[in-house]
Parts: sequence; C-alpha cells; structure tokens
Amino acid sequence: MNRENSIFEQMGGTYVQLGGYLLPSLGIAPIEESRSIGKYGLLRKSYLKDHKPGWYQSMLLTGKLDKHLVDIDEQARERFERIIEQMKQVEQVTEELKAKDPLAWVQAMNSICNRADEIVRQELIYN
Repeated sequence: MNRENSIFEQMGGTYVQLGGYLLPSLGIAPIEESRSIGKYGLLRKSYLKDHKPGWYQSMLLTGKLDKHLVDIDEQARERFERIIEQMKQVEQVTEELKAKDPLAWVQAMNSICNRADEIVRQELIYN
C-alpha cells in the first residue's frame, strides 16, 4: 500500500486503478444551470468541433463548453428576435398586411427570418 500511495503522490492529480492500469480521473463538472442548448448552441458546438478543435477540446475538458454553448444560444436567440422586429418595422410588415394579404406577409416574414438567421450565424456562431 505504501508503495502505491507514493506512486500517486509522485504523479500528482487523481488516478483510478482499472485492472493493472492507473488512469487519470477526468471529472468534468456538469452544467450548473438547467438551461438547455438550442439550435444556435448546437451550431456553435459543430463549428468549434470542426474549425477550432483545440479550443473545443480545452473547453470540453475544463467543463466550460456547455455553459459557453448555452450562453451563445441565448444571445443568438435574443439577437434574432431583435433583428426580426427591426426588419419588420423598416419593411412595414405589420398585422394589417397579415390580415390583408396573408401570402405576402408569409413571404416577407420568411425572407426576414432567413436574413436574420444568417446575420446571427455570422455575428455569433462562426466567429
């Protein structure tokens, strides 16, 4: 026992013995908040994994990835809603238009949502 304890002390950190091997204990802290990762958080995760693998691995191993993804998702959704409201005002897409010409309203809203989504992706997800 003393010999094993001295090995643990020399190596530093915490280790788990599995069979005849000592494996480092990589405890990752769970997300403290109960917020979920949405569309934009998942897009950010995919982007980091594919284009910034070092940063992705570092955040994953330190337990910061989930909080980052949740925060990005929240910011992106808020920004998306703000952009939509601003574009609706500028382009005069109102409830009156919706009642008068529903197809034109749907077309305008689809266009606004697509453009807002592209802006959010460029500003918050892919940078």
